[in-house]
Amino acid sequence: MPDAPARRKPGPQATAARNDRAVIEAAREVFLTQGFDAPVSAVAERAGVGMGSLYRRYRTKEELLQHLCVDSMQRLADAARAALRAQDPWEGLAGYVRRCAGFGFGALAPLAGTIASTEDMWRAARAAQELAEAVVARAHAAGVLRRDVTALDVSLLIGKFSTRATAPSPAEEENAAHRILAIALDGLRAGHPEPLPGHPPVVRRYEDLWRRGGGGQEPPFRVADEGRST
Repeated sequence: MPDAPARRKPGPQATAARNDRAVIEAAREVFLTQGFDAPVSAVAERAGVGMGSLYRRYRTKEELLQHLCVDSMQRLADAARAALRAQDPWEGLAGYVRRCAGFGFGALAPLAGTIASTEDMWRAARAAQELAEAVVARAHAAGVLRRDVTALDVSLLIGKFSTRATAPSPAEEENAAHRILAIALDGLRAGHPEPLPGHPPVVRRYEDLWRRGGGGQEPPFRVADEGRST
């Protein structure tokens, strides 16, 4: 019997990509559990990389946070694409909300106004926003989502379920989160006789929070619903 071929060692690019993925996932876990004041050394330790390796990729903590924002927007877009592939529009929307809440998308909201926004951040945000609007429009067209719910309403709902509540155990925390999210999703369904209170939230006003961070750039796009609501 011939000898089994030797397993190839990953090349430098594959190793760098793997380390970068590990750092981003570690950053998400560390900052979401310990707060954004947590040191980058905690991120490096959790990722299993040295500080030198981390700083070669991300020169500052702000740069790491900026990349974390881009990664979160890309994951948001991936979740929306999966929702649009779902055969049932409601299940697509509900799965989108569960998936985004599950990886803590909205937990990055406190960063608004504290870090500079980059072109990559705005570009990723725009792509994710357009896909989210398509998910909501599809649910509206199918008559399964109440008409007065907007894509930004859904995004803000996700944000409310992105933080971890105190619970006796991780299992109880997960159980409670699933139950409360199911209640919230039921509130999105079409057929509610009473309209939602207040007015629809305006995307521009939330984007303005990110423009205040360290001279953040203007987004290279026109906000889709700007001027639609006040």
